[in-house]
Amino acid sequence: MMALDLIRALAEDAPIGIVVTDATIDSPGPIIRYANPAFACLVGRSLKEILGQSPRFMQGQETREETLATFKRALATGERFHGYLTNYRGDGTKYRAEIDCRPLHSSEGRIEHFVSFEREVIRRVGRPAPGTAGRYQSAGTGGAPLTSALRALSLFEEAYVEGP
Repeated sequence: MMALDLIRALAEDAPIGIVVTDATIDSPGPIIRYANPAFACLVGRSLKEILGQSPRFMQGQETREETLATFKRALATGERFHGYLTNYRGDGTKYRAEIDCRPLHSSEGRIEHFVSFEREVIRRVGRPAPGTAGRYQSAGTGGAPLTSALRALSLFEEAYVEGP
């Protein structure tokens, strides 16, 4: 079983958006090869509309170029990206996305795909908790917690990049 097949099997019922793209970084890529139903719900588009597109379709006027450049540098060097972007749904409404993107390597060590875990977040009211990660909380899709398998991946933890 290939990594992409395994991700498909595990991601279908996940409470967060999961997307797998090819390893092309420069436009028009990367191209979405798989997206789960939670991702389709998050971006307000059907899976049919999403597959074969670049995740750039979610970007808009308030998507920070500086954060996108940091994201691209991380992918180009085979590093993980964890950060926040302002994205746009199919109907044009903006939302704040927390993104945890990681490279998937072949047995030879070359990057074959990127897998991205995404969820909507909202800015916390009042003073943030210690550390900058306390500025946002999950908006949730029904408030479903991460599964134990997703928690084991340390999703949405550690250092990240943030736009305003």
